[in-house]
Amino acid sequence: MKSCLGLELGSTRIKAVTIDESFKPVSSGDYTWASSYEDGVWTYSLDEVWTGLKTALSKVENRDGIAAAGVSAMMHGYLAFDKDWNLLVPFRTWQNTITGPAAAELTELFGFNVPQRWSIAHLYQAVLNGEAHVPQIAHLTTLAGYIHYMLTGVNAVGIGEASGMFPIDSAALDYDAGMMSKFDALTAAKNLPWKLADLLPRVLTAGEDAGTLTQAGAARLDNLLPAGIPFAPAEGDAGTGMAATNAVAPRTGNVSAGTSIFAMVVLEKPLAKVYEEIDMVTTPTGSPVAMVHCNNCTNDTNAWVNLLGEAARIFGAEPDAGTLYTKLYEKSLEGDADCGGVMVCNYLAGEGVTHMDAGRPLVARSPESKFTLSNFFRSQLYSTMSTLKIGMDILAGEGVAIDSLTGHGGLFKTPVVGQSYMAAACNAPVTCMDTAGEGGPYGMALLASYLLDKAEGESLEDFLSNKVFAGVSGSTVRPDPAAADGFNTYIQRYKALLDVEKTAVEVL
Repeated sequence: MKSCLGLELGSTRIKAVTIDESFKPVSSGDYTWASSYEDGVWTYSLDEVWTGLKTALSKVENRDGIAAAGVSAMMHGYLAFDKDWNLLVPFRTWQNTITGPAAAELTELFGFNVPQRWSIAHLYQAVLNGEAHVPQIAHLTTLAGYIHYMLTGVNAVGIGEASGMFPIDSAALDYDAGMMSKFDALTAAKNLPWKLADLLPRVLTAGEDAGTLTQAGAARLDNLLPAGIPFAPAEGDAGTGMAATNAVAPRTGNVSAGTSIFAMVVLEKPLAKVYEEIDMVTTPTGSPVAMVHCNNCTNDTNAWVNLLGEAARIFGAEPDAGTLYTKLYEKSLEGDADCGGVMVCNYLAGEGVTHMDAGRPLVARSPESKFTLSNFFRSQLYSTMSTLKIGMDILAGEGVAIDSLTGHGGLFKTPVVGQSYMAAACNAPVTCMDTAGEGGPYGMALLASYLLDKAEGESLEDFLSNKVFAGVSGSTVRPDPAAADGFNTYIQRYKALLDVEKTAVEVL
């Protein structure tokens, strides 16, 4: 049986998933890992990358039948190598917020939002810091790009992954040449022995040849895979998420909601203004995508569910976690559309969209509010997506049209509830599909399938819609006008609550 393999290095797990000729997952393996905080930097060991990949792959069945593969990983960050591909400084991940001056200066220079986690922000901050390794840099890449090179010998990344390194010109399907020239002019006085174009990996779009697994690459994986397997262009977790949810066409998008929450919307045209709250990336084929990324989603809700479960156990009840979540989610549907005046701010961490450097979870209400379990828990769930709504409202103000959003992640596990609230928040239909349970690695396996199975001239959009997802079942919830009005009332109170949150961060 012919299968395609998707590898993904996420923040907590390294995963391997194979799909069959009908695009269904057939086998998987994983390895648990975690970042470490060393000398003020969040990092991962590159030695553990290979341990994890081999462990995950060893659990995959029928590896000799794999016909194509691809690598995905956490986007952004900083992996700098010398000419012989020796790592110059420990991997600096997307989690770091150590590039503020560089990100601000580049945003001003480019007229384009450059978030702190982007590779170019890390590079320029290292330049500003006068770090000793900077003149030695010969290659700058991402985690997925590094692994792809080590396996195939091809120093290239997919365009979606590249768009988290440096701004992309969607017409040219390459890095923005004008911005590259501005960067080189900015650093000219440093007399560095390189230009930016010398450092960055080549840009490839979905379906392009990105090399094959070499004998040396196979040996790195203890020959768990045979040499010669063609590889799709390496992609980031944003691009694979789009593929896994069939959200690569204009006016479509997806929302991933778990520990953090982010939405990606494929645009018909560029935004008119630059917004610090909105990241601009691309689909795996280079179409512009607006991303709203929020650090806080379900962690505070999880803490309250644990507390309520503890209260239930005092009275002898022993609800399992799944039942407890389901009952509380469903109970929230009985609450008022505006949560009866009960307010929650769910910030355990800082939040870039609302310009918070730290978080203090809050529950607030006025004396006349209706403080019921249903209103409280509905407010909890609204809070998981309120910061996202603030960003999505910016897109609505730009006239961005959304025909459909696909939801995935823990917030959507209980049928209908999370979908209903997200539809009200974003004023768009929200669909949850029965597939893509493995998320990123599944999306990467689909991109490997596209490399192998696409018809002459067939677009990724048509491949996904007509071949992969044509018969996939799911449920769609459309926005209810009363719920949307209630959420709009809630969000105005939420914005006022953020002033209380700022004070709480300062004094608590």
